[in-house]
Amino acid sequence: MASLLTDPLFEISGRGPPPNNHFYSLSVTKSDVIWRWWKISPRIVDRNSKPGELKESHQDFLDDPELQRDVSMVFGCQILQYTKALCQGCYDYLEHLSDSLLLRIINYLELEDVGQLARTSRRFRQLCGSEEFWEQAVRQRCNTVSSEVASLALEVGWRSIFFTSKLQLQKLISRRKQKTEGQQEGHVSHSETKSEESLDESLGTSGSEEDSHTGIISELSLGADTSTDFDTSSCCDLDPDHNPEPEASSDSILPVPD
Repeated sequence: MASLLTDPLFEISGRGPPPNNHFYSLSVTKSDVIWRWWKISPRIVDRNSKPGELKESHQDFLDDPELQRDVSMVFGCQILQYTKALCQGCYDYLEHLSDSLLLRIINYLELEDVGQLARTSRRFRQLCGSEEFWEQAVRQRCNTVSSEVASLALEVGWRSIFFTSKLQLQKLISRRKQKTEGQQEGHVSHSETKSEESLDESLGTSGSEEDSHTGIISELSLGADTSTDFDTSSCCDLDPDHNPEPEASSDSILPVPD
């Protein structure tokens, strides 16, 4: 376990309490306690002052009440107690483990224990509420995770997937498919609308170039029969094998009933 510890074990820095504006740094390594300070003062006398450093072993720090008082004055009693615990060999191994390893350990706990663990520190609160944790929780408790569920988790989050029943998941996936299909159909209809507009523009352009054939353009726009037998108002239902009968006009001869 000692190999899991990083060096330094603990570091903190900050300014002293008013009226002391000096800057201090505390570093605890595996063998020493390092105390550094920088004087911050507008006085001319302190302009050339150099930073100071005091380095002591763990046992010397435990036997040095003056340095302990300085640490408590600058960083508080909790930091002093934590520093003394490190010097006494009371290491917090969990705080020095990597996030991936901690997530694997946390997933063996019950949900109630995970909630209690999240209250112990800021780091555990972030890990217990992370997407990585809830994704591992879902995959461990389910035999297989389909691609639809994984895609849905990107939108609603793995935590929501964990607390959602299978029936509700099926409903959400079905709604998502319908929404996607609707968007695709809307995209296709939008493309068809654009093609129709371009066709109308091309017809309008040809009409402007051939002013002598305005009668043909008007007939096409009304869907009347021409020499090409093409009706633009029903181009989607056009049957190439069907020969429509010519419509009645003023020139056609029809039998008049008696």
